[in-house]
Amino acid sequence: MVPAPLPVVLPLLVAAGMTAAGRRLSRRAADLTSILTAGATTALCAGLVVQSAHHYVVYWFGGWKPEHGIALGIAFVVGPFGAGLAGLAALLITLAHVYSWRYFEAVGTLYHVLMLVFLAAMAGFCLSGDVFNMFVFFELMSVSAFALTGYLIEESGPLQGALNFAITVSVAAFLMLSGIGLLYGRTGALNLAQIGDALAGKKPDGLVIAAFVLVSSGLLVKSASVPFHFWLADVESVAPNPVCAVFSGAMVTLGVYGVGRVYWAVFEGSLGSHRAEVRGVLLGLGVVTALLGGVMSLLQSQLKRLLAFSTIAHVGIAIIGLSLLSPLATAGAALYALAHGTAKASLFLSTGVLAHRFGTVWEDELHGRARRLRLAAALFALGALALSGLPPFGTFLSKGLIDDAARQASLGWVGGVTALASALTGAAVLRFAAHAFLGWGVPERGAPSPHEEEAETRGERWRTPAVMAVPACALLVLSAAITFVPGIGRGAESVAARFQDRGVYASQVLHVPAPIPAHHHLEPASPSASAVESGLGSSVLAVLLAAALVGRRRLPRGLGTRLAHVLRPHSSLLHSVHSGLVGDYVAWLVFGVAALGGLFALALR
Repeated sequence: MVPAPLPVVLPLLVAAGMTAAGRRLSRRAADLTSILTAGATTALCAGLVVQSAHHYVVYWFGGWKPEHGIALGIAFVVGPFGAGLAGLAALLITLAHVYSWRYFEAVGTLYHVLMLVFLAAMAGFCLSGDVFNMFVFFELMSVSAFALTGYLIEESGPLQGALNFAITVSVAAFLMLSGIGLLYGRTGALNLAQIGDALAGKKPDGLVIAAFVLVSSGLLVKSASVPFHFWLADVESVAPNPVCAVFSGAMVTLGVYGVGRVYWAVFEGSLGSHRAEVRGVLLGLGVVTALLGGVMSLLQSQLKRLLAFSTIAHVGIAIIGLSLLSPLATAGAALYALAHGTAKASLFLSTGVLAHRFGTVWEDELHGRARRLRLAAALFALGALALSGLPPFGTFLSKGLIDDAARQASLGWVGGVTALASALTGAAVLRFAAHAFLGWGVPERGAPSPHEEEAETRGERWRTPAVMAVPACALLVLSAAITFVPGIGRGAESVAARFQDRGVYASQVLHVPAPIPAHHHLEPASPSASAVESGLGSSVLAVLLAAALVGRRRLPRGLGTRLAHVLRPHSSLLHSVHSGLVGDYVAWLVFGVAALGGLFALALR
């Protein structure tokens, strides 16, 4: 039996020990210690996934268990989704440490300490059954992320990116804390299950709606959903590549998970009578996020910004899955987080190979220079097809579940949105690969990044160390292997049905544990023929769109001129909105909260 707090306690204790050792700990000893710690945390999370397969694992700190449905202490409540997401974060940090073995020219123990604290914070957020402790781990995660973004402290770009990140996410933290305060004032509780019991069956009034909007907005900022997304591209354009792999692969997904956990455990009992209205608002948010992220990824010439905007697009697809409020769609969103997280982390680690070999990740500066990097070329091509949803990658399986759930809800058009968003991001990466690795076409340098990237490595640029190539390959293989796990779709759907069952959650946490009912009504959780067609179609569209972008100079002059006349003003507008000015980003954040609050107020009145 794995004690529930151990995935949080272990990295924190090791980080404290490494801090105390300081300079007495050699670089290789720090690397090895961090790899072993993160790897052990991955195994612990895997054990918790198995333990929680049929019931929640509830751990009360200090033995302070509930009395008559009143939570007296603080609890970790572990389910497969939370433990699985914590395990994904631990796996990515393990491979990031392996990758970093030869990546940085010089790195002190501070990097290892920050990564382990970051891991502990993400695991604590996923496992917590207390809304205030979710906020505490949210803040610990943010502080670690700020420092990791500005790790190359001697350069102005990372410092400016970290500052924008810190200000934006700090505003999000205040929003979340304000919502928690409203919930505590209404219910006198901070335990998720107890708050849910207190609100269940009552008509949602202004206070409940405001609390839901504030808590959700704080979490949506962390997930980089539109219009809270501006910070992500600025951060990932300057943060070290192994850090970006964890940001895009796991951290942003925590925001989506947090919205789902809070909605189903706390607000579903009150807002459940307005499912259609809640679905409509969240679905609109997901669609706008998916399409804007896809379009913006096509407009980027700096690879890390391109990948950051593609992350925003795929976060939108996950939000679409969450918004459908069905077990099948939630299962698809959970598997999508795993499939996309591993594929995107692989692409960021592969980006680090280009930065190591050539000292740049700008499309025009790399044009044709990477012809000899055949492994990197294959990784980029396969990663792009994974993003586009090509079978048998896990993105195909999970997106198929979301699309099937949308069709069951008479929302068949959702499949077109997810296919288009996937195709746009896949096309953006394929276009970059064609320019960099094949030398095709004539790339144009797009709008400059608000913060220019500096080289993170120096020396030995003539070769790629194996420790940089192997993690990228392993992650891409894992993204494809998800599809072949027997019964993974049906298993994820069963877990999703439990995740959405507020009564079972409250019973398991606050009362005498009751057996979890079997959900025999569930539809078979496997992609339909239409899902296969959608995956193939989006992949073909990605290839065709990439070919058109690479060969745009060969288009008939009249057609090319008309397209440029139509598209250039819109692309200029989008670039100007993403200004890199933190004041603009906070203004958009305030607008987003007001818009989200207004929509929910109108829908739930």
